[in-house]
Amino acid sequence: MKKGVIVLLNGASSSGKTSISMELKKQNDIPFHHLSYGDFSGNYNDFINKTYPGIKPTRVLDDEVVSEILFDPISSVYYATIKLFSEMGLNVIVDTVIDNDKRFNEFHDLLMDLPTLFVGVLCSRDGLIRREHIRGDRALGLALYQFDIVYSFNEYDLEVNTEELSPTECADKIFRFINSDQEYSAFKKLNKREIRGS
Repeated sequence: MKKGVIVLLNGASSSGKTSISMELKKQNDIPFHHLSYGDFSGNYNDFINKTYPGIKPTRVLDDEVVSEILFDPISSVYYATIKLFSEMGLNVIVDTVIDNDKRFNEFHDLLMDLPTLFVGVLCSRDGLIRREHIRGDRALGLALYQFDIVYSFNEYDLEVNTEELSPTECADKIFRFINSDQEYSAFKKLNKREIRGS
């Protein structure tokens, strides 16, 4: 049995990754499962709220402290699920933001021996600013904060520009690449990154 294809969409917040993911899932020729980090962290919050309704902490923690405590364990489960799905022969769309070197290294270790199609989901700075304002559900400036590191990679198997192509056209371009039987080699050409300050 072949391992499932992993379509790793790399783009800043509001670049269009989730819209492309939904279009990829709509086509019937290749079944895909969409794995978003947000679903994992959101499900954890739902679990806490349903299991412990009315919980009243005796200390108030900053959101940043809560994030530091929970991020690594939730990330580990997220990464393990991606690998598990691929090992089971299931095709996966990975919808997340690789916005720091540590996270890239974790993906590098995870995906090196798996069939990973590395897709750059491109959008200009002005386009990201415009979309953040329209969406209204993201912290303004988040995409620009992520921009330089998210778009620092120089190796992709495929790039899609969401200002030039609709989500359907982007998904079709990815789908055609998969069906072309071209090798997925870009991710394997990237080296782990040195983490500064550690």
